[in-house]
Amino acid sequence: MNKVVVADKITVGDGKLVLIGGPCMAESLDVCMETAGFLVGLCKKLDIQYIFKASYDKANRSSGTSRRGPGRKAGLAFLAAVKERYGIPVLTDVHESAEVPEVAEVADVLQIPAFLCRQTDLLQAAGRSGRPVNIKKGQFMAPEDMRGAVEKVRMTGNAQVMLTERGTSFGYHNLVVDFRSLPAMRSFDVPVIFDATHSVQLPGGLGSASGGQREYIFPLARAAAAVGIDGIFCEVHPDPAHALSDGPNSLDFASVEKILGKVKALHDLF
Repeated sequence: MNKVVVADKITVGDGKLVLIGGPCMAESLDVCMETAGFLVGLCKKLDIQYIFKASYDKANRSSGTSRRGPGRKAGLAFLAAVKERYGIPVLTDVHESAEVPEVAEVADVLQIPAFLCRQTDLLQAAGRSGRPVNIKKGQFMAPEDMRGAVEKVRMTGNAQVMLTERGTSFGYHNLVVDFRSLPAMRSFDVPVIFDATHSVQLPGGLGSASGGQREYIFPLARAAAAVGIDGIFCEVHPDPAHALSDGPNSLDFASVEKILGKVKALHDLF
């Protein structure tokens, strides 16, 4: 497997589990710092590699009136502060090609949102940045069709690509996980991440917002670890009930600790 090296600190695909985790939205510096601080300590205790995740802009909200985040300038400042304080790599979404150069100055990994996973210009702009690229599998995509997204990045000379499974549309307002997608996407010689929290999302399920079924995060995460993954993606918030984005499918600190311990134990068996 082609391993992905992040900031000369983390190697995804070398057999050691990686957590990509943090609040869905970089809603404040305090929330980012509190969440990162907890997860740094937890991952150290569990011997898990850690990449902090938060988005400065949630460009695909259900409603035009929904909060989108602090914006690029403030959001990147939050990410830079987390990097400086904790010495960890950070990941964030990019939505347009023009954003990539500025974001790549701060973010150690550029993430392509699921809805944009076929956007050639965006994928290749991310590839040309030289940063590792994490591509979310579109809810509308067959796993074997993600090979094209991987190749679009590789065409730029950047082989640092990983894929993330986040569920597949199943009728309206519902997602299911086909665990065959994990080995299918791994066959492209890329590390594969399982997004345990977005996979239980109910897109648009609350009318003007997305819902979620948090009770299924734990069993799906265990199943993914048993099938085989290189990392797990979790949205984590100090108080999910008051999160400004994706609260219904985010984990609090106690829940993520419980889940990661079990996932790590299962991962290490294979």
